[in-house]
Amino acid sequence: MLSDRFEADYLLETPIEVARAAEIIAGEQSSGTFVAVPGETPELKERSAARVVALEVVEEVAGRSLPSGRGPHPDERVTRARMTLSWPLTTTGPSLPNLVATVAGNLFELKCVSGLKLLDLRLPPAFAEAYGGPRFGVAGTRTLAGVHDRPIIGTIIKPSVGLDAEATASLVGELCEAGIDFIKDDELQSDGPYCPFDARVAAVMRVIEAQADRTGKKPMFAFNLTGDLDQMRRRHDTLLAHGATCLMASLNSVGLVGMIELARFAELPIHAHRNGWGYLGRHPMLGWSYVAWQKLWRLAGVDHMHVNGLDNKFSETDDSVISSARTCLTPLFPDKPCTAMPVFSSGQTARQAHGTFAALRSTDLIMTAGGGIMAHPDGPGAGVRSLREAWDAAVAGIPLDVHARSHPELRRAPGVAA
Repeated sequence: MLSDRFEADYLLETPIEVARAAEIIAGEQSSGTFVAVPGETPELKERSAARVVALEVVEEVAGRSLPSGRGPHPDERVTRARMTLSWPLTTTGPSLPNLVATVAGNLFELKCVSGLKLLDLRLPPAFAEAYGGPRFGVAGTRTLAGVHDRPIIGTIIKPSVGLDAEATASLVGELCEAGIDFIKDDELQSDGPYCPFDARVAAVMRVIEAQADRTGKKPMFAFNLTGDLDQMRRRHDTLLAHGATCLMASLNSVGLVGMIELARFAELPIHAHRNGWGYLGRHPMLGWSYVAWQKLWRLAGVDHMHVNGLDNKFSETDDSVISSARTCLTPLFPDKPCTAMPVFSSGQTARQAHGTFAALRSTDLIMTAGGGIMAHPDGPGAGVRSLREAWDAAVAGIPLDVHARSHPELRRAPGVAA
Protein backbone atom coordinates (compact mmCIF):
# COMPACT_ATOMS: atom_id res chain seq x y z
CA MET A 1 0.00 0.00 0.00
CA LEU A 2 1.10 3.56 -0.68
CA SER A 3 2.45 5.39 2.37
CA ASP A 4 3.69 8.82 1.31
CA ARG A 5 2.06 9.26 -2.11
CA PHE A 6 -1.39 8.94 -3.71
CA GLU A 7 -2.24 7.75 -7.22
CA ALA A 8 -4.95 8.25 -9.82
CA ASP A 9 -5.71 6.22 -12.94
CA TYR A 10 -7.12 7.88 -16.06
CA LEU A 11 -8.29 7.08 -19.54
CA LEU A 12 -6.59 9.77 -21.63
CA GLU A 13 -7.35 10.81 -25.19
CA THR A 14 -4.96 13.19 -26.94
CA PRO A 15 -4.11 14.36 -30.47
CA ILE A 16 -0.40 14.68 -29.57
CA GLU A 17 2.17 12.06 -28.59
CA VAL A 18 0.81 10.38 -25.45
CA ALA A 19 4.02 10.55 -23.40
CA ARG A 20 4.24 14.29 -24.02
CA ALA A 21 0.57 14.76 -23.09
CA ALA A 22 1.06 12.80 -19.87
CA GLU A 23 4.02 14.97 -18.88
CA ILE A 24 2.03 18.16 -19.58
CA ILE A 25 -0.82 16.92 -17.39
CA ALA A 26 1.55 15.89 -14.58
CA GLY A 27 3.21 19.30 -14.72
CA GLU A 28 -0.08 21.22 -14.76
CA GLN A 29 -1.36 19.32 -11.73
CA SER A 30 1.79 19.78 -9.64
CA SER A 31 4.93 21.84 -10.28
CA GLY A 32 4.58 22.86 -13.92
CA THR A 33 4.89 26.51 -15.01
CA PHE A 34 5.10 28.15 -18.43
CA VAL A 35 8.43 29.80 -17.55
CA ALA A 36 11.02 29.19 -14.86
CA VAL A 37 10.38 31.18 -11.68
CA PRO A 38 12.89 32.50 -9.13
CA GLY A 39 13.79 29.94 -6.52
CA GLU A 40 12.66 26.99 -8.63
CA THR A 41 15.29 24.28 -8.48
CA PRO A 42 15.46 20.73 -9.78
CA GLU A 43 15.39 19.52 -6.17
CA LEU A 44 12.18 21.44 -5.40
CA LYS A 45 10.50 20.19 -8.57
CA GLU A 46 11.51 16.62 -7.82
CA ARG A 47 10.03 16.89 -4.33
CA SER A 48 6.67 18.30 -5.41
CA ALA A 49 6.21 17.09 -8.98
CA ALA A 50 3.65 14.53 -10.05
CA ARG A 51 5.07 11.43 -11.68
CA VAL A 52 3.81 9.47 -14.65
CA VAL A 53 4.15 5.96 -13.25
CA ALA A 54 2.27 4.04 -15.96
CA LEU A 55 1.21 4.76 -19.54
CA GLU A 56 -0.31 2.16 -21.85
CA VAL A 57 -1.72 2.92 -25.30
CA VAL A 58 -5.17 1.39 -25.74
CA GLU A 59 -6.24 2.41 -29.24
CA GLU A 60 -6.12 5.03 -31.97
CA VAL A 61 -9.40 6.49 -33.23
CA ALA A 62 -10.60 9.09 -35.69
CA GLY A 63 -11.64 12.47 -34.32
CA ARG A 64 -11.67 14.08 -30.88
CA SER A 65 -14.26 13.24 -28.25
CA LEU A 66 -14.22 16.79 -26.86
CA PRO A 67 -13.76 20.17 -28.57
CA SER A 68 -10.65 22.28 -28.14
CA GLY A 69 -9.48 25.79 -28.95
CA ARG A 70 -9.10 25.02 -32.65
CA GLY A 71 -11.44 23.41 -35.12
CA PRO A 72 -11.26 19.67 -35.84
CA HIS A 73 -9.15 18.41 -38.70
CA PRO A 74 -11.10 15.96 -40.89
CA ASP A 75 -8.18 13.50 -41.05
CA GLU A 76 -7.06 13.86 -37.42
CA ARG A 77 -6.28 10.75 -35.42
CA VAL A 78 -6.22 10.70 -31.61
CA THR A 79 -4.67 8.21 -29.22
CA ARG A 80 -6.28 6.75 -26.12
CA ALA A 81 -4.15 5.45 -23.28
CA ARG A 82 -4.43 4.37 -19.67
CA MET A 83 -2.34 6.68 -17.51
CA THR A 84 -1.40 6.57 -13.84
CA LEU A 85 -0.14 9.67 -12.05
CA SER A 86 1.40 9.80 -8.58
CA TRP A 87 1.70 12.78 -6.21
CA PRO A 88 3.59 13.27 -2.93
CA LEU A 89 1.28 13.43 0.07
CA THR A 90 3.38 16.32 1.43
CA THR A 91 1.94 18.58 -1.28
CA THR A 92 -1.70 18.39 -0.16
CA GLY A 93 -1.74 16.53 3.12
CA PRO A 94 -4.59 14.06 3.76
CA SER A 95 -7.28 16.52 2.62
CA LEU A 96 -10.19 15.33 0.47
CA PRO A 97 -10.99 18.81 -0.94
CA ASN A 98 -7.37 19.33 -1.96
CA LEU A 99 -7.14 15.79 -3.27
CA VAL A 100 -10.01 16.58 -5.66
CA ALA A 101 -8.34 19.83 -6.75
CA THR A 102 -5.24 17.80 -7.58
CA VAL A 103 -6.63 14.73 -9.34
CA ALA A 104 -9.65 16.42 -11.00
CA GLY A 105 -8.63 20.04 -11.57
CA ASN A 106 -7.27 21.98 -14.53
CA LEU A 107 -6.18 18.85 -16.38
CA PHE A 108 -9.66 18.54 -17.92
CA GLU A 109 -9.16 21.92 -19.65
CA LEU A 110 -5.76 21.41 -21.28
CA LYS A 111 -5.60 21.80 -25.06
CA CYS A 112 -3.71 18.55 -25.41
CA VAL A 113 -6.59 16.69 -23.76
CA SER A 114 -9.44 15.68 -26.07
CA GLY A 115 -10.82 13.21 -23.53
CA LEU A 116 -10.09 12.37 -19.91
CA LYS A 117 -11.83 10.05 -17.45
CA LEU A 118 -10.71 9.57 -13.84
CA LEU A 119 -10.94 5.81 -13.33
CA ASP A 120 -9.65 5.06 -9.84
CA LEU A 121 -7.85 6.42 -6.78
CA ARG A 122 -5.38 4.81 -4.37
CA LEU A 123 -4.83 6.62 -1.11
CA PRO A 124 -2.36 6.13 1.76
CA PRO A 125 -3.49 5.32 5.33
CA ALA A 126 -3.16 8.99 6.31
CA PHE A 127 -6.56 9.59 4.69
CA ALA A 128 -8.11 6.87 6.85
CA GLU A 129 -6.68 8.58 9.91
CA ALA A 130 -7.97 12.01 8.85
CA TYR A 131 -11.56 10.98 8.04
CA GLY A 132 -14.07 8.97 10.01
CA GLY A 133 -15.66 7.04 7.16
CA PRO A 134 -19.12 5.47 7.56
CA ARG A 135 -20.23 5.42 11.19
CA PHE A 136 -22.90 2.76 10.61
CA GLY A 137 -22.28 1.10 7.24
CA VAL A 138 -23.83 -2.29 6.52
CA ALA A 139 -23.82 -3.72 10.05
CA GLY A 140 -25.14 -0.61 11.77
CA THR A 141 -27.86 -0.13 9.19
CA ARG A 142 -29.01 -3.72 9.56
CA THR A 143 -29.14 -3.36 13.34
CA LEU A 144 -31.27 -0.21 13.22
CA ALA A 145 -33.56 -1.61 10.52
CA GLY A 146 -33.86 -4.98 12.26
CA VAL A 147 -33.14 -6.83 9.01
CA HIS A 148 -30.49 -9.54 8.81
CA ASP A 149 -29.45 -12.09 6.17
CA ARG A 150 -31.55 -10.62 3.36
CA PRO A 151 -31.78 -7.35 1.43
CA ILE A 152 -33.50 -4.39 3.06
CA ILE A 153 -36.67 -3.80 1.07
CA GLY A 154 -37.74 -0.18 0.69
CA THR A 155 -39.71 2.35 -1.28
CA ILE A 156 -39.86 6.08 -2.04
CA ILE A 157 -42.54 8.65 -1.34
CA LYS A 158 -42.63 11.10 -4.23
CA PRO A 159 -43.46 14.78 -3.63
CA SER A 160 -45.02 15.16 -7.07
CA VAL A 161 -48.23 13.50 -5.86
CA GLY A 162 -48.80 16.55 -3.65
CA LEU A 163 -48.96 14.93 -0.20
CA ASP A 164 -48.83 17.17 2.85
CA ALA A 165 -47.31 16.01 6.14
CA GLU A 166 -50.41 14.20 7.40
CA ALA A 167 -51.11 12.53 4.06
CA THR A 168 -47.47 11.42 3.93
CA ALA A 169 -47.80 9.93 7.40
CA SER A 170 -50.99 8.13 6.35
CA LEU A 171 -49.14 6.52 3.43
CA VAL A 172 -46.26 5.60 5.75
CA GLY A 173 -48.78 3.91 8.02
CA GLU A 174 -50.03 1.85 5.10
CA LEU A 175 -46.47 0.87 4.22
CA CYS A 176 -45.73 -0.04 7.83
CA GLU A 177 -48.74 -2.34 7.82
CA ALA A 178 -47.34 -3.87 4.62
CA GLY A 179 -44.16 -4.83 6.44
CA ILE A 180 -41.80 -2.42 4.68
CA ASP A 181 -38.23 -2.21 6.01
CA PHE A 182 -37.17 1.17 4.65
CA ILE A 183 -38.80 4.32 3.26
CA LYS A 184 -37.07 7.39 1.88
CA ASP A 185 -37.97 10.89 0.87
CA ASP A 186 -37.61 11.72 -2.77
CA GLU A 187 -34.58 13.91 -3.49
CA LEU A 188 -36.98 16.73 -4.50
CA GLN A 189 -38.66 16.68 -1.09
CA SER A 190 -36.85 18.52 1.70
CA ASP A 191 -38.53 21.53 3.32
CA GLY A 192 -41.08 22.88 0.89
CA PRO A 193 -44.03 24.97 2.11
CA TYR A 194 -46.61 22.30 1.26
CA CYS A 195 -44.84 19.56 3.24
CA PRO A 196 -42.45 21.26 5.71
CA PHE A 197 -39.61 19.19 7.12
CA ASP A 198 -40.50 19.59 10.80
CA ALA A 199 -44.18 18.78 10.27
CA ARG A 200 -43.34 15.80 8.08
CA VAL A 201 -40.89 14.37 10.63
CA ALA A 202 -43.36 14.77 13.50
CA ALA A 203 -46.24 13.16 11.60
CA VAL A 204 -44.23 10.31 10.09
CA MET A 205 -42.37 9.39 13.26
CA ARG A 206 -45.62 9.33 15.22
CA VAL A 207 -46.83 6.59 12.87
CA ILE A 208 -43.52 4.72 12.86
CA GLU A 209 -43.22 4.74 16.66
CA ALA A 210 -46.78 3.45 16.94
CA GLN A 211 -45.85 0.63 14.56
CA ALA A 212 -42.79 -0.19 16.66
CA ASP A 213 -44.82 -0.23 19.87
CA ARG A 214 -47.41 -2.50 18.32
CA THR A 215 -45.20 -4.99 16.46
CA GLY A 216 -41.62 -4.50 17.66
CA LYS A 217 -40.55 -3.63 14.11
CA LYS A 218 -39.44 -0.04 13.45
CA PRO A 219 -39.08 0.74 9.74
CA MET A 220 -36.22 3.04 8.83
CA PHE A 221 -37.21 6.35 7.20
CA ALA A 222 -34.50 8.43 5.46
CA PHE A 223 -35.61 12.06 5.81
CA ASN A 224 -34.10 14.42 3.24
CA LEU A 225 -32.41 17.21 5.21
CA THR A 226 -30.43 18.64 2.27
CA GLY A 227 -29.70 22.32 2.84
CA ASP A 228 -26.95 24.61 4.07
CA LEU A 229 -24.91 23.52 7.09
CA ASP A 230 -26.96 25.34 9.71
CA GLN A 231 -30.19 23.99 8.23
CA MET A 232 -28.84 20.43 8.12
CA ARG A 233 -27.64 20.61 11.72
CA ARG A 234 -31.01 21.88 12.92
CA ARG A 235 -32.91 19.29 10.88
CA HIS A 236 -30.62 16.55 12.15
CA ASP A 237 -31.41 17.56 15.74
CA THR A 238 -35.12 17.47 14.90
CA LEU A 239 -34.69 13.89 13.68
CA LEU A 240 -32.95 12.89 16.91
CA ALA A 241 -35.68 14.49 18.99
CA HIS A 242 -38.36 12.42 17.22
CA GLY A 243 -36.48 9.11 17.32
CA ALA A 244 -35.67 8.88 13.61
CA THR A 245 -33.11 6.30 12.52
CA CYS A 246 -31.82 7.67 9.19
CA LEU A 247 -31.18 10.89 7.30
CA MET A 248 -30.72 11.57 3.61
CA ALA A 249 -28.66 14.18 1.77
CA SER A 250 -27.96 14.88 -1.90
CA LEU A 251 -24.22 14.55 -2.50
CA ASN A 252 -23.80 17.00 -5.35
CA SER A 253 -26.05 19.57 -3.70
CA VAL A 254 -24.31 19.77 -0.34
CA GLY A 255 -20.83 19.22 -1.80
CA LEU A 256 -17.83 17.41 -0.39
CA VAL A 257 -17.17 19.79 2.50
CA GLY A 258 -20.87 19.87 3.37
CA MET A 259 -20.93 16.08 3.56
CA ILE A 260 -17.74 15.95 5.62
CA GLU A 261 -19.20 18.36 8.15
CA LEU A 262 -22.59 16.62 8.19
CA ALA A 263 -20.89 13.28 8.92
CA ARG A 264 -18.91 14.82 11.78
CA PHE A 265 -22.00 15.79 13.74
CA ALA A 266 -24.50 13.21 12.47
CA GLU A 267 -25.63 10.53 14.91
CA LEU A 268 -27.72 8.70 12.32
CA PRO A 269 -26.89 6.70 9.18
CA ILE A 270 -26.39 8.93 6.13
CA HIS A 271 -28.33 7.83 3.07
CA ALA A 272 -26.52 9.53 0.18
CA HIS A 273 -28.41 10.30 -3.02
CA ARG A 274 -26.32 10.74 -6.16
CA ASN A 275 -28.73 12.90 -8.19
CA GLY A 276 -26.69 14.78 -10.79
CA TRP A 277 -24.28 11.89 -11.23
CA GLY A 278 -24.99 11.83 -14.97
CA TYR A 279 -23.18 15.10 -15.66
CA LEU A 280 -20.08 13.73 -13.91
CA GLY A 281 -19.96 10.24 -15.32
CA ARG A 282 -22.18 9.70 -18.36
CA HIS A 283 -19.71 10.63 -21.12
CA PRO A 284 -17.27 7.74 -21.70
CA MET A 285 -14.34 10.13 -22.22
CA LEU A 286 -15.02 12.82 -19.64
CA GLY A 287 -15.35 13.14 -15.88
CA TRP A 288 -15.29 10.42 -13.24
CA SER A 289 -15.87 6.71 -13.01
CA TYR A 290 -18.13 5.74 -10.14
CA VAL A 291 -15.33 3.56 -8.75
CA ALA A 292 -13.20 6.64 -8.08
CA TRP A 293 -16.03 9.01 -7.15
CA GLN A 294 -17.66 6.91 -4.45
CA LYS A 295 -14.38 6.57 -2.55
CA LEU A 296 -14.51 10.27 -1.67
CA TRP A 297 -17.98 10.01 -0.17
CA ARG A 298 -17.30 6.83 1.76
CA LEU A 299 -14.28 8.45 3.37
CA ALA A 300 -16.35 11.57 4.04
CA GLY A 301 -18.73 9.39 6.06
CA VAL A 302 -21.76 8.25 4.05
CA ASP A 303 -23.34 4.91 4.98
CA HIS A 304 -25.55 4.21 1.91
CA MET A 305 -24.64 4.96 -1.72
CA HIS A 306 -27.10 4.93 -4.63
CA VAL A 307 -25.90 2.78 -7.53
CA ASN A 308 -28.94 2.75 -9.88
CA GLY A 309 -30.45 -0.69 -10.65
CA LEU A 310 -30.62 -3.45 -13.24
CA ASP A 311 -32.84 -2.80 -16.27
CA ASN A 312 -33.11 0.79 -15.09
CA LYS A 313 -34.85 3.71 -16.77
CA PHE A 314 -31.58 5.60 -17.21
CA SER A 315 -28.67 5.17 -19.61
CA GLU A 316 -26.42 3.06 -17.36
CA THR A 317 -25.64 -0.55 -18.25
CA ASP A 318 -26.22 -3.45 -15.89
CA ASP A 319 -22.48 -4.19 -15.76
CA SER A 320 -21.81 -0.63 -14.63
CA VAL A 321 -24.49 -0.85 -11.92
CA ILE A 322 -23.04 -4.06 -10.50
CA SER A 323 -19.50 -2.68 -10.65
CA SER A 324 -20.69 0.35 -8.67
CA ALA A 325 -22.39 -1.79 -6.05
CA ARG A 326 -19.43 -4.13 -5.73
CA THR A 327 -16.99 -1.29 -5.20
CA CYS A 328 -19.13 0.16 -2.37
CA LEU A 329 -18.68 -3.15 -0.54
CA THR A 330 -14.92 -3.33 -1.22
CA PRO A 331 -12.73 -2.17 1.70
CA LEU A 332 -10.67 0.98 1.18
CA PHE A 333 -8.04 0.14 3.78
CA PRO A 334 -7.08 -3.11 5.55
CA ASP A 335 -7.62 -1.67 9.03
CA LYS A 336 -10.54 0.62 8.16
CA PRO A 337 -12.81 -0.89 5.51
CA CYS A 338 -15.11 2.15 5.08
CA THR A 339 -17.65 0.01 3.25
CA ALA A 340 -21.08 1.46 2.43
CA MET A 341 -24.37 -0.27 1.67
CA PRO A 342 -25.31 -0.01 -2.03
CA VAL A 343 -28.83 1.20 -2.79
CA PHE A 344 -30.58 -0.18 -5.88
CA SER A 345 -33.34 1.94 -7.36
CA SER A 346 -34.88 3.08 -10.67
CA GLY A 347 -37.69 0.84 -11.86
CA GLN A 348 -36.88 -2.09 -9.56
CA THR A 349 -39.38 -4.91 -9.16
CA ALA A 350 -39.36 -8.55 -8.07
CA ARG A 351 -38.06 -9.37 -11.56
CA GLN A 352 -34.60 -7.90 -10.89
CA ALA A 353 -33.83 -9.92 -7.74
CA HIS A 354 -32.33 -12.93 -9.52
CA GLY A 355 -30.09 -10.92 -11.81
CA THR A 356 -28.92 -8.67 -9.00
CA PHE A 357 -28.00 -11.55 -6.71
CA ALA A 358 -26.39 -13.58 -9.49
CA ALA A 359 -24.10 -10.67 -10.36
CA LEU A 360 -23.39 -9.26 -6.88
CA ARG A 361 -23.45 -12.49 -4.85
CA SER A 362 -24.44 -10.56 -1.76
CA THR A 363 -27.61 -9.53 0.06
CA ASP A 364 -25.91 -6.53 1.67
CA LEU A 365 -28.00 -3.97 -0.16
CA ILE A 366 -31.10 -1.83 -0.02
CA MET A 367 -33.56 -2.36 -2.86
CA THR A 368 -36.05 0.47 -3.28
CA ALA A 369 -39.09 -0.15 -5.44
CA GLY A 370 -41.82 2.41 -6.10
CA GLY A 371 -44.23 0.90 -8.58
CA GLY A 372 -42.80 -2.54 -7.80
CA ILE A 373 -44.52 -2.26 -4.41
CA MET A 374 -47.25 0.35 -4.68
CA ALA A 375 -48.60 -0.89 -8.04
CA HIS A 376 -49.09 -4.51 -6.98
CA PRO A 377 -52.70 -5.42 -7.85
CA ASP A 378 -53.21 -6.86 -4.36
CA GLY A 379 -51.85 -3.81 -2.55
CA PRO A 380 -48.49 -2.69 -1.14
CA GLY A 381 -48.35 -5.51 1.40
CA ALA A 382 -48.38 -8.01 -1.44
CA GLY A 383 -45.79 -5.89 -3.23
CA VAL A 384 -43.41 -6.04 -0.26
CA ARG A 385 -43.92 -9.78 0.13
CA SER A 386 -43.39 -10.41 -3.58
CA LEU A 387 -39.97 -8.75 -3.41
CA ARG A 388 -38.97 -10.84 -0.40
CA GLU A 389 -40.22 -13.99 -2.12
CA ALA A 390 -38.21 -13.14 -5.22
CA TRP A 391 -35.06 -12.66 -3.15
CA ASP A 392 -35.68 -15.88 -1.23
CA ALA A 393 -35.85 -17.72 -4.54
CA ALA A 394 -32.77 -15.96 -5.92
CA VAL A 395 -30.63 -16.87 -2.91
CA ALA A 396 -31.93 -20.45 -2.91
CA GLY A 397 -31.24 -20.83 -6.63
CA ILE A 398 -34.91 -21.40 -7.51
CA PRO A 399 -35.93 -19.93 -10.89
CA LEU A 400 -38.34 -17.02 -10.62
CA ASP A 401 -41.08 -18.63 -12.72
CA VAL A 402 -40.88 -21.85 -10.70
CA HIS A 403 -41.15 -20.04 -7.36
CA ALA A 404 -43.98 -17.87 -8.68
CA ARG A 405 -46.16 -20.91 -9.36
CA SER A 406 -46.55 -21.57 -5.64
CA HIS A 407 -46.44 -17.93 -4.51
CA PRO A 408 -49.38 -16.01 -5.96
CA GLU A 409 -48.22 -12.59 -4.72
CA LEU A 410 -44.97 -13.08 -6.59
CA ARG A 411 -46.79 -14.41 -9.65
CA ARG A 412 -48.98 -11.28 -9.79
CA ALA A 413 -46.18 -8.82 -9.02
CA PRO A 414 -45.34 -5.93 -11.39
CA GLY A 415 -42.57 -7.04 -13.70
CA VAL A 416 -43.35 -10.70 -13.16
CA ALA A 417 -47.00 -10.98 -14.19
CA ALA A 418 -47.43 -11.63 -17.91
